[in-house]
Amino acid sequence: MRKGPTAFNIAAIVAGLAFLYLPIVLLVVYSFNASRLVTVWGGFSTRWYAALFQNEQLLDAVWVTVRVAFASATMATVLGTLAALGMVRAGRFRGRTLFSSMTYAPLVMPEVILGLSLLLLFVAVGLPRGFWTVMIAHTTLTLCYATVVVQARLVTFDEALEDAARDLGAPPWKAFVLVTLPNIAPAVAAAWMLAFTLSLDDLVIASFTSGPGATTLPMRIYSAVRLGVSPEINAISTLLIGFVATGVIAAYLFNQRRRRTA
Repeated sequence: MRKGPTAFNIAAIVAGLAFLYLPIVLLVVYSFNASRLVTVWGGFSTRWYAALFQNEQLLDAVWVTVRVAFASATMATVLGTLAALGMVRAGRFRGRTLFSSMTYAPLVMPEVILGLSLLLLFVAVGLPRGFWTVMIAHTTLTLCYATVVVQARLVTFDEALEDAARDLGAPPWKAFVLVTLPNIAPAVAAAWMLAFTLSLDDLVIASFTSGPGATTLPMRIYSAVRLGVSPEINAISTLLIGFVATGVIAAYLFNQRRRRTA
């Protein structure tokens, strides 16, 4: 029997990777296009990167997006950690099923429904739409993801370690901070990064809940693409790809170095 990949397997893998990554490669290449037409190659140039850093609307959208993502990810991680602790440590309590269902609902709820519901809520309470409404909406969206990640770690955590700290005289809050939290810190960090990424990527919910002065980068890109793809969009997309790739490579190298020193 022949072992190893066949020619068909290799061709299928190559076709799949090309389908996934060839559009990204073309986007990066055409971000260095000297021509204003994104489908016509006019020579190598970095003019659109210079134009990007002079585009105040895009830069303002980037700043709003980062602030919203940071604030919503932090809030979602804190609330998600507390929710996970309640579901893992509190045992069976009255209303647990309802609490769990409401926590996990955004996982399966269409974003259009969630965005419309939040919009109606903000209108009903008279809260003007802007930065804070987008932040609250993104916290609602990402809270369930943070809860799932932290809960998965807490389920496998040995509570005897925390009990030992209490037996040695540590109060419950100190035992949690000094024993439990350091052990679940990787899960908490992963929950924060996942929430941050989801907030950066969101378009639908932000479109419902944003207002003047709170236009996020996905909204700005979408509105620009509707009028035709600008080379500046290619430039900022390339910068985002480079930022993500750098983060992934840095995390990989850090993990490899930690394994060698362990």
